[in-house]
Amino acid sequence: MESIKELYRIGIGPSSSHTMGPKKAAEIFKKRCPDACSYRVTLFGSLAATGKGHMTDWAVVQVLGDNKTEIIWKPEVELPLHPNGLEFEALAGDGKVINSWQAYSIGGGAVRGAESTDQQPVQVYDLPDLASIMEMCEKSGLTYWEYVERCEGADIWDFLSQVWKTMVAAVKKGLETQGVLPGSIGLKRQAWSYYKKTKLAGRSMQQTGLVTSYALAVSEQNASGGTIVTAPTCGAAGVVPAVLYYLKESQKPTETEILHSLATAGLIGTIIKQNGSISGAEVGCQGEVGSACAMASAAATQIMGGSVRQIEYAAEMGLEHHLGLTCDPVDGLVQIPCIERNACAASRAISRAQMAYLSDGVHRIPFDEVVQVMKQTGHDLPNLYRETASGGLAKVYSDRAKKAVLGC
Repeated sequence: MESIKELYRIGIGPSSSHTMGPKKAAEIFKKRCPDACSYRVTLFGSLAATGKGHMTDWAVVQVLGDNKTEIIWKPEVELPLHPNGLEFEALAGDGKVINSWQAYSIGGGAVRGAESTDQQPVQVYDLPDLASIMEMCEKSGLTYWEYVERCEGADIWDFLSQVWKTMVAAVKKGLETQGVLPGSIGLKRQAWSYYKKTKLAGRSMQQTGLVTSYALAVSEQNASGGTIVTAPTCGAAGVVPAVLYYLKESQKPTETEILHSLATAGLIGTIIKQNGSISGAEVGCQGEVGSACAMASAAATQIMGGSVRQIEYAAEMGLEHHLGLTCDPVDGLVQIPCIERNACAASRAISRAQMAYLSDGVHRIPFDEVVQVMKQTGHDLPNLYRETASGGLAKVYSDRAKKAVLGC
């Protein structure tokens, strides 16, 4: 498996697969063809279907040049390797194609080229799944974070320290910002209001209110194009920071303990990415928010002092109970239902961690099997439920808007 540095990426929202990935692909192609007179970029499948709401065209022209780039949208066509495909063409002065490249934005900001010769990420982990890692840890007495350090090297802690600082900054910035989010639906920011009301509420409201406000804060920052960390994606970026920020305040772990929990969460996310998918366009939101819940559940269980088996159980529940979750963003924006979904998953992650901690960690369905079920379930979902904004909540909102325009 590849490094967790490939999972946690610091960047701007609103979408890791539709904004960060295409921008990175454009940078790669521009380095190949820096002297082209103009460029033509064709977006396919999900990348085209929700690209305008996800600012895909903006991300690409920021790199290639607004007055030099033509964007073509083909939502009805999918390239063979992934729903998020795009093709770059470099043009000479007479309009002839001098170079071309097909690429795929596979989730979490990662990009793969269609050519087998394209450079692949370095594989740093020697074990392929959580079952084998857990068995090794139990036999050797290692924790998950110690296994991460052994495979990644000691410099992983400097990297995770920067990840944590960015997460904290996103929470704080989101809590103090008010107003309306950019985009067509005029969605109002809610984090500031939730946080203020929670501070005045009784003790019974504190956990739900605070975790919710922290998740909303980061998700709203993402939706407004702010700086966040993919954990594992932009669309699910609010879950892990919300849980860890809440536990930092309520349980007072040291920063070292926070970084250890981020390492464990990163390991869980990387296993899902390797053996399943974290791409909403490929498997629906179960691969994004579901994966984030699994990561946060594992991190919280570790901070509580759980065993490697209890951590595995928490991660399993975090993913299992998001199976079948669709990706149906209203008007192609990473706002409805994405923002509230982050808050719900953050609250669920804490409850899954508590449940796992109260148990002995023994259960019937292992985490790795749930990852496989999630992958198969995602492939079985019709594509209108996989980030195309053509089904589910996106469809009913669109139909209602059309009726309002027609006066029905």
